[in-house]
Amino acid sequence: MKRWILGAAALAAALLAGAVLTACGGDDDDGGGKLTPVTFMLNWTPNTYHSGVYIALDRGWYRDAGLDVKTIEPAAGGTAQVLAAGKADFGVMAQEEIIPARAEGVPVVALAALIQHNDSSLYFLKSEGITRPRDLEGKTYGGFGGVLERQLISELVKCDGGDPSKVKFVEVGNVDYLAGMESNRFDFVWVFEFWDVLRAREVEKKDVGSLKFIDYTNCIPDWYTPLIVTSEQMIKEKPDVVRKFMEATVRGYEVAMKDPQAAADAIMKGAPESDRKLLEVSAKYLSTRYVDPGRPWGLQDREVWVTFTQYLRRAGLIDKEIDVDAAFTNEFLPKR
Repeated sequence: MKRWILGAAALAAALLAGAVLTACGGDDDDGGGKLTPVTFMLNWTPNTYHSGVYIALDRGWYRDAGLDVKTIEPAAGGTAQVLAAGKADFGVMAQEEIIPARAEGVPVVALAALIQHNDSSLYFLKSEGITRPRDLEGKTYGGFGGVLERQLISELVKCDGGDPSKVKFVEVGNVDYLAGMESNRFDFVWVFEFWDVLRAREVEKKDVGSLKFIDYTNCIPDWYTPLIVTSEQMIKEKPDVVRKFMEATVRGYEVAMKDPQAAADAIMKGAPESDRKLLEVSAKYLSTRYVDPGRPWGLQDREVWVTFTQYLRRAGLIDKEIDVDAAFTNEFLPKR
């Protein structure tokens, strides 16, 4: 799973281009009778981050709520512009996309955190001998050339007593990371533990290791990646649709936490081209990580938003303050 890492400049370019608006094919109303048509834009290929949505679809909970929900492919430039233009109703974005989008005046709003903590990792072949961040000295990072990538990796290395100037950064873009490492084009990359690392380790039986970001929150912040998002316009004009969509979606994720096999089965049913083995190991892995014990699914903390916004400002990813209270809301999560 390749990460969307958009800097402010890239976001602005995408806004100006407007080409992404054609990527989703517009409204997806198939004439579902009295049902209200709703579109949900994925952030990548169907995967276990989307479990709750696929379970709700499979069990008919959206239709029971009067909604005809369709999933659509992600737009080339990201989800924010499509939501803001009203070409999709809901989507999936990470905080490092939402905050720059808000800074550029794109009115997207986070409705729920898909998982409580960042599942990002730096992963590598074990033959590289990497066991801690300072071991990245002398290694080559392959990524998208983003400001945030360089900032995070440099801080991790420095925090562990290493010299970040000895890490080499190369821009490789959207490539097969495992193949790139095996051919010595680069030594480590930034991925999601629940997908890329599990696929390499559990499905392809590769001897890989990883440094999980969540293990180094003494050096870098924890943040939400990803979240379910919508637009300010959707909240203002169709709050009943937002509430119904979220109620059914929350039910789906609650099932995914209790029954990971049901999550894998629902995604396979909705996206039969998926890798069943990967879905099963990934669904089991995520089932205990969606929320911390005792917390309801989806709840966002203001402190996380404030802290990560300040971090992006220091990293140079945004050059202006944003109203964090307008960037997210817990209003549409069921009160239980």
